[in-house]
Amino acid sequence: MRILAIGALLAALLGGPLWAETRGSVTGMALPRFVSMKASEGYARRGPSSTHRIDWVFKRRHMPLRVVDEYGHWRRVQDREGAGGWMHYSLLSGNRTVIVEAEEVALHRRPRPDAPVSARLQANVVAWLGTCDAGWCELQVEGAKGWAQTAALWGVAPDERRE
Repeated sequence: MRILAIGALLAALLGGPLWAETRGSVTGMALPRFVSMKASEGYARRGPSSTHRIDWVFKRRHMPLRVVDEYGHWRRVQDREGAGGWMHYSLLSGNRTVIVEAEEVALHRRPRPDAPVSARLQANVVAWLGTCDAGWCELQVEGAKGWAQTAALWGVAPDERRE
């Protein structure tokens, strides 16, 4: 407890966190970060080359994945359960999606819990991610559009801000 308090105090005095943001050695982009699958099928390999054994096959187009490492044209990815491996970057897209983790998520017309509900999404639905702010993200799926709380979604950080 004392260590956490001292760390928080030092961070406040120094004007930020005590650790540097991790950046990918290839792209210079933040790690971890979220992407989506371009293809309807993608092999996750044990290592960063096509000669490595396939450990996992992802079979859902537009599924969100978390990039945790980079090596050449390869990205080490994980799904929401932590399964994954190394995938060729050509199978991934920067177009962001999220997957609904809650049993049901209400899409509100505005980013407020008392705003009218425009649609409801069931668990495991994949939606396109738009603007995010203050724990709310704008989503779009099959003609439905609205705002959902990030706590019910996987593929976006809880405090993420997107414009």
